[in-house]
This record gives sequence, C-alpha cells and structure tokens, in this order.
Amino acid sequence: MAERLKTFAQALGFDAIGVASARDAWPNGARLAEFIAEGRHGDMAWMEYPQRAHPNALWPEAHSAVIVGQSYAPEDDSLALLAQKGEGLVSAYAARRDYHDVIKGKLKQLAQWLARETQADVKVFVDTAPLMEKPLAQRAGLGWQGKHTNLVSREHGSWLFLGVILTAAELEPDAPQEDHCGSCRQCLDICPTKAFPAPYQLDARRCLAYLSIEHKGQIAREFRKPMGNRIFGCDDCLAVCPWNKFAAQALEARMALRNHLRLAPLAELAALDDAAFRLRFAGTPVKRTGRERFVRNVLVAIGNSQDCALAGSAEQLLDDASPLVRGMAVWALSRLLDETAFARLKSARLPREQDASVREEWGA
Repeated sequence: MAERLKTFAQALGFDAIGVASARDAWPNGARLAEFIAEGRHGDMAWMEYPQRAHPNALWPEAHSAVIVGQSYAPEDDSLALLAQKGEGLVSAYAARRDYHDVIKGKLKQLAQWLARETQADVKVFVDTAPLMEKPLAQRAGLGWQGKHTNLVSREHGSWLFLGVILTAAELEPDAPQEDHCGSCRQCLDICPTKAFPAPYQLDARRCLAYLSIEHKGQIAREFRKPMGNRIFGCDDCLAVCPWNKFAAQALEARMALRNHLRLAPLAELAALDDAAFRLRFAGTPVKRTGRERFVRNVLVAIGNSQDCALAGSAEQLLDDASPLVRGMAVWALSRLLDETAFARLKSARLPREQDASVREEWGA
C-alpha cells in the first residue's frame, strides 16, 4: 500500500513522500512547551494551541501520517540579491503562487485515493492546523531539522514545502532521517540578527522572517538596519545551506518564481495603495500580511538604501492613514536626509502628528 501511495504521489508531481506513525511518543511536544514558556514565539499565539503537541492531540483516531514535500528551490541566488539596495526583496517561497492552494489541491487527490483504497478516514493539512510538520517529516525520512530548525533534505536542500495527510489506516512507516549537519554552522553564523541562541534553537522575536511577516507592530530599531532590502521574509539561513548544491530547480509550473514579485523598485512598492497592493500580490502569500505591514517593511528598506532620491517616496507617506507607515517613514527620512533638512521637516510635521508612536520616531 505504501509503495502504491508513493507512486501515485510522484505522478501528482510531489518531489518527496514518506510515512510516519502518528501514534509514537516523541519529545517534540516538550520542546515546543519550552519554546512557548520562554516567549520565543513572539506574537504567534496560534503556536500555543495544545493540539500541536502531538498528532493524536489534533485527531485521536490518527494511526499514520503521510508527509509530502514540494520543492521550491529558486533559480536565483537569494544572498546575491541582498546587494540590490534600491529594490525590495521578497522571500523565495512567497514570490510565487500561494503554496497552500497548489499543494492542498494535489494532496486532496492523494488523500481521496488513500481513503478509497483503505476504507479509512483521512484529514488533510497544509500549514494551517496545529500540527508540527517538520518533526513528522523527519520521522518519515524526508529530511532532518537542521541547526536553523528548518527541514533539510539530501536531495532538495532547505527548499521544501510540506503537506500532511493523517489517516486512521495503519501504514508501514519509513525509517527516520538522521541528522547530517555535522560540524557545519553556516546557517547560524549568517543570521543578521543572531536569532539562534544555540544550534537547533530559534528565537522568533529576532528572526527577520517573523518580524517582516508575523509581527504586527513597529520593527524595533535594533533590527531595522539588519533587514537591509528584505521586505517579506528572509532566506539567509536557508540559502547558505551546503546541501542546497544537490537541489534541482523546482519543476511545479504552477508555483514558478515570479521575477517581478521577487525583486522590485522600492519607489514603485512604496507608492502602492491598498487596492494596488492587493492586485499586485493576489494569490501569493504576501497578500495575507496586508498593505500596512508590507509598506512598513518597504520603508525600512528605503531607509537602508543609501539612496537620497528615495526620500521623496518616504515623505509622501508621512500623511498615510496608518501610524505604522508614518512612523517608519520618519525613520527612513532620518537616514536619508541631512540633519538640517530633517530638522526642518520635523519642525513642520511634528506639531500636526497626534499618534504617540510616530511622535517618538520624530524624537519628541
């Protein structure tokens, strides 16, 4: 049954598949509890759901887990694109059609086949339920959780989307994948905000992916300069992984990298109103963050650009309806204007500003 399942999964276009027991005890629930207790999940309250501790906490009838992987290995170099300071860089996973939609459609086909063949109930998950997919993927032999806490595959490097089918059927599990990180620590050393307290540990509150996507407030000053031109996500710890040299370019045509979304002029992005933002990023993961946080990130990149010509783009956003945007526009201008010009602008603008957080950015 497991072999027939894998054959069908490959026919559907999945790049990896494995089976794990959904019943076995595992230490991941305890490690998650420690992570939550230390507050390292930041604003992500959804990580606190108790069902996340074990697959059977989510669905007691589950006996087996089928985990699939879809490669999204980019054809470009994420690290090289950091040098394009006048353009905003979107993470490789997000500058394409939303993986939830593509993977879930194929995964439902696979689950329906499995349900017919086994006469057992199934449930399908693609990163939207309280389920720890990466530990399951390691148990199913797809890869191992590297020192950057993401899944690493010997065939696909650090570039795998994951999907899970929980089934009441008992399937023969695959052998777990062993850790092959060895003494390498490139993913830890490259992190611009030192978000890894130790190997295999992440403090999301310091992670640029978390800060630019999940965090709803203003970006703390200590993290603004390290953001560089990253406006949605961060690929550094993934892109530097030596195992990526074995990863072939992703073949799923429906999730092809869209170059105009991957890297775009900051002035163009700063000018997006809500309607234009929604149109530009329709059907991609970027849209879910919303225009307000996205433009906040664009303004951080403008402040880091060292391009005084972008000061006009930032100044236009001083009248934005969002305090989040206005505050970061102030910071960007403080980086691009000389002291005299900034002081003149402050004198004209500060008396009109009512929001305390924006006034703080002005230095009031």
